[in-house]
Amino acid sequence: MAELLCLDPIGGIAGNMFLGMAVDLGVPLADLEKGLAALPVKGWRFQVERAARHSISGTWLDVEIDQGLAQGHRAYKAIREMVAGAPLGASVKARALGIFEKLAAAEGQVHGVPADEVEFHEVGAVDSIVDVVGAALAVELLGSPEIFCLPVPMGSGVGRAAHGAMPIPPPATVAVLAGRTVRFVGKGELTTPTGAALVAALTREASVVPEMILERVGYGVGTRDFPDRPNLLRGMLGRRAHAGDGGTYVLEANLDDASPQVLAFALDALLAAGALDVWISPLTMKKGRPGHLLGVLAPGDKRAALSELMLRETPTLGVRAHPVERMALERRFQTVETAYGKVQMKIGSLSGKDLNASPEFEDCARLAREKGVPLKDVLAAAIAAFHRR
Repeated sequence: MAELLCLDPIGGIAGNMFLGMAVDLGVPLADLEKGLAALPVKGWRFQVERAARHSISGTWLDVEIDQGLAQGHRAYKAIREMVAGAPLGASVKARALGIFEKLAAAEGQVHGVPADEVEFHEVGAVDSIVDVVGAALAVELLGSPEIFCLPVPMGSGVGRAAHGAMPIPPPATVAVLAGRTVRFVGKGELTTPTGAALVAALTREASVVPEMILERVGYGVGTRDFPDRPNLLRGMLGRRAHAGDGGTYVLEANLDDASPQVLAFALDALLAAGALDVWISPLTMKKGRPGHLLGVLAPGDKRAALSELMLRETPTLGVRAHPVERMALERRFQTVETAYGKVQMKIGSLSGKDLNASPEFEDCARLAREKGVPLKDVLAAAIAAFHRR
């Protein structure tokens, strides 16, 4: 089962592009249609075909509406009740409701009304409802991978919407993506409000493609043909390159206003939260100020939590992160008997051969205090006992 999905919005992202990408990755169209039949909205069907943008082929998908079917706006509350009451899986409902919640909060901010009073226009239409719930279902059908997204291109210009002339990117798109890294590049609407909400609700931000064993690549084709870039959403599906830890990251923060007590507390807290290692190095910072570099070696699955902990426990305003390659020995523990008592040894091996062995410091320190002997004697005794095995 795939564990990671990375979205590369080469030419932007929209709801139908996400569905097209999912189908291109192998999600059966029949399974999507069967799941979406649970929605109390009728008179629609998928239109799917192979298409290409700038000679790159993928899946173009659109939601076709029966002629004469009313496509009027819907209130956020009504859509929320519709999705909550539909016989969909709990995780599908949660994802879909999360997407609509992001959109409602953004629209409410733009128009100065509470989210519960928002009236969706384009997003309230049948095709947009199918796009959103379909995206939530597609994630489930892909095996619920952890989803990352590279910075999205926002586009530029002026377009038309239900409210009249609208700047590109639309205000709702900008509001939804507040706090995310975006690129104000391209002409026309590259990222729609629905596409932005999918990014905000379903994905974690990534500056580079996460380290993975790539299994499949799919392309969702957009409806436009931009001259400066292919209107494609690329999805890369795969497994973690390092089983169980999602890769390894170095997290860093420069500090010129943290007391030694704060630094020591942060170091202990980070280790307790699962950091592989933590270090503090002296720095000379701007204006000649002495400072410290706080560094953390973080497993990929704890990267976000450890970054947040650094922000909470230190005065830093930001945390840098970059992936690193790490070769680690296989580790096991073994207890040895010494003249002072039992000591646990941490042993590192490669291809079945022991390369390193270290006594656990706390065991040795406890025995040194209990027996009234130098710590170095207990350490030496433990190492000697290990080699006499």
